[in-house]
Amino acid sequence: MTVQELKSAFTFEYNIEPDSIYFASGRINLIGECIARLDDSIFPTVLSYGIYLLLRKNNDKCIKFWSLNEPEAINLEVNKLIQRPVNSWIKHPLNVFNQLINRGIELTYGYDMLFWGNIPTGVELSATEGLELITTFALRDQLNESNENKTSSNFIHNNKHYFSFINWDIIQLNPPIEIHERITSEMIDVKIVISNTHTPHRFNTAPYYQRISECKLVFEYLDKIKPLHDLDELSEDEFNSMVVTIDNPTAIKAVYHIISEVHRTKKAAIALKEGNLTLFGMLMNASHESLRENLEIVSPEVDYMVAQAWSIDGVIGSRMTGCGLGGCTISLVKEEAIDIFIEKVGAAYESQTGIKPEFYIAEIGDSACKLK
Repeated sequence: MTVQELKSAFTFEYNIEPDSIYFASGRINLIGECIARLDDSIFPTVLSYGIYLLLRKNNDKCIKFWSLNEPEAINLEVNKLIQRPVNSWIKHPLNVFNQLINRGIELTYGYDMLFWGNIPTGVELSATEGLELITTFALRDQLNESNENKTSSNFIHNNKHYFSFINWDIIQLNPPIEIHERITSEMIDVKIVISNTHTPHRFNTAPYYQRISECKLVFEYLDKIKPLHDLDELSEDEFNSMVVTIDNPTAIKAVYHIISEVHRTKKAAIALKEGNLTLFGMLMNASHESLRENLEIVSPEVDYMVAQAWSIDGVIGSRMTGCGLGGCTISLVKEEAIDIFIEKVGAAYESQTGIKPEFYIAEIGDSACKLK
C-alpha cells in the first residue's frame, strides 16, 4: 500500500486525517546468528520492508489500536495497565504504553493508531519487535523525547522482559550508524535476497531449549576457570583445553559455535570496512556451516536452499537466518545475478522438496523515521 492509501484508510476508520506518520524498517542479521543473548557482536542491517504507524492525538483519553494486517482492533483507557492475551498482536505496542505507566509518565491525550506492515509473512525480520520499536519511536516524538540519545530517555529503559534488540539493557532504535553507512556504501550493486523455504520454524521443540540450557552450564563452567568479559577472549586451542573434562559433546559443539561466531562476526565487520565483500561472504558461509555442524539447528530444506545458492555465480554469501529448524535463508547476490538465482535455486528446491519457495528482494532501508 502507498502512504496515501494508508492515510485514506485511517481517515475512513477515524473520520479524521492522521497528523503523524512513522516508519520502522525490518531488521535482519547478515551474520552473527544465535549469539544475541550472549554478546553484542551481531551484524544487523535495516531493510526496505517494515512497519508504518499513522497516529493522531484524541481527547477521548483512549488508545485505539487498529491494524490492516490483523483482524483484532481494541480501544483501551490511557494511564491504566492492561495485559493482553499472549496471542494478540496488540501486546507488542501495548508493552510500550505499559512501560510509560510503570515509570509514572501520565498521558494527557489518547491516540488513534493505525499499523500496517509489508514484511512478508513467514520471513524473520523482527516484525514483533518492530511493533514495539515503531510505537517507541512515535511516542518519543509525541512526548518530545530525543530519538537520538537512546540512553537519556526516562522510559523504555532496561526492558529485558519486553525487548530483544542488540543490547538487552537499552532498546536500540537503529543499528549502529557506522555499520549502516558502511553496508549502504559497499553494497550498491548487491541485493539481499530472502528465500522462504515454507518450512516453519520449530524452535519451540524440546531439543532447542535443551541446547540453550546446556550452553548456559558450559559457560558457567568456563567462567569459573577464566572469567569471560567478551566471548572472543578464548582462542580455539584455549577453548578445547578448557572443555576437555566436560562429558557433553553436543553442548561443547553448541558453545563452540557461539564463540566462533563472535570471532567471525568481528572479522566480517573488518572485512566490510576494508571493502572485502568476498571475505564477508566466506564468513557468512562459514556461519551457516557452524550452525549446521555445531549448533545443529539447520533443517534439511534450509540446508539444501543454501547449497543451491552457493552454486550460483554472483552469490557473495548465503546462510540460514533466524532461530533455525526451518524458516528462511539470506543471500547477498550481485544485482545482475538475481534473476538466475531465483530461477535456478527455486526450480532445484521445488524439485527436491516438492515445495514452491518464495523470494523477496530487499534493499538497505532507512532507520526508524518520521515521514510526516
